[in-house]
Amino acid sequence: MVLFHSTNYNTPDVGLKEAIFKGQAFDKGLYMLNTIPILSESTIHSFINLKFNQISNIILLKLFGKVIPETDLKKIIADALDFKIPVEKINNFDYIMFLDRGPTCSFKDIGARTLARVMEYFLNLEEKDMVILTATSGDTGGAVASAFYKKKRIKVIILYPRNEISDLQRKQMTTLGKNIIAIGIDGKFDDCQRYVKTAFADKNLQFLNLTSANSINVGRLLPQTLYYFWAYSRVVKEINEKVIFVVPSGNFGNLIGGLIAYRMGLPVKKFISAVNENDEFPLYLRRGIYQKVEPSKHCISSAMNVGHPSNFARLIDLYGGIIDETGLIHKNPDLEKIREDIFAISINDESTRRTIKSFYQKYNKIIEPHGAVGWAALQKYRKDNLRFYKIKAISLETADPAKFPDEIISLIEITPKIPKSLEAIKNRVEFPNPIEIEKYEDFKSYLLKNF
Repeated sequence: MVLFHSTNYNTPDVGLKEAIFKGQAFDKGLYMLNTIPILSESTIHSFINLKFNQISNIILLKLFGKVIPETDLKKIIADALDFKIPVEKINNFDYIMFLDRGPTCSFKDIGARTLARVMEYFLNLEEKDMVILTATSGDTGGAVASAFYKKKRIKVIILYPRNEISDLQRKQMTTLGKNIIAIGIDGKFDDCQRYVKTAFADKNLQFLNLTSANSINVGRLLPQTLYYFWAYSRVVKEINEKVIFVVPSGNFGNLIGGLIAYRMGLPVKKFISAVNENDEFPLYLRRGIYQKVEPSKHCISSAMNVGHPSNFARLIDLYGGIIDETGLIHKNPDLEKIREDIFAISINDESTRRTIKSFYQKYNKIIEPHGAVGWAALQKYRKDNLRFYKIKAISLETADPAKFPDEIISLIEITPKIPKSLEAIKNRVEFPNPIEIEKYEDFKSYLLKNF
């Protein structure tokens, strides 16, 4: 049986189903695999001849164990991951993996849609209902809303910073109704996240069966390993050939998915963690001292405006340390090993805009702000590490440029083509904000009154 521990180590280990249902451990830690399964070099190399769903079946069967029968898991994967994930060669050694082809045009679709169907599977077995609380800095909310829309046993409440997301990102959450409730607050993503985490640990709310659907929930996180194996299999030729992965990083779920894949045996030379001006991680690697960015800085790569990433606890845990939800490190990790595996860099808005413009001029392709942060980080790494110039690099494009039309138009004077899924919501009526939240007690009162 696959077991999970809390990153705070003050609550009993649990199985997959309980970890998914709880979302966050009662001690406010995040659930993490006790043991990460390892794949052989030959198995990983064999992926070059497999389709995405076939690779996904192998990986999730390893990560989930036998709690879901293989035939049922295959059905879940086929239903959830029914869209393409292109990996495109940009120049001699650099590739981009486009994770924006799902129904909400965000990489979050992969984890959210898989989690929704896994959770529905477990709830139907137990004839049980749940309430999902999710905080979003942009794309998570839309992906979760779409993934769980009309799921009969699940109600979803999404908190978002109303002044720090794009119109399309907001409308992906606020135009659905039914079992989806979106609440915009006059605050930061970190405020939304704090309300959600506090509610999970509130004993007065336990009767509501609360859980999470952002990367706090390990069921959302584990499917994010899948596209690392997929991208790797599309670009390599030799067995055990190493690559560089470039990961735009906000709440760090994307990076943790890659690190889990690495621990499973994926040959990776380096991870480049590309953050915007919320630079707590690069500073930590440089100084060895962790300090939150409070309040988080508002950048055009809005989904990465996170000053204290939840999944940083999982990163520290992977390297033998303990950090609590407040950002206090109780046990130091192997910092030198983190530095060996990960290069972290902060990219400011000026460089992001310059990269969007230069990328279009050079390649006649549009990348959005988050992808541009990643691409800029890769160019910096290439420049400073010439000895690695022939090692292939895969940069992650995490959202469709149409979500950020104002920036794109101002920089390259081209209106990005709107995918059908986004075009459909442009003129939909939004449901009004159900409550004004100024403090946690407001949120708690709303939950007690309505659920």
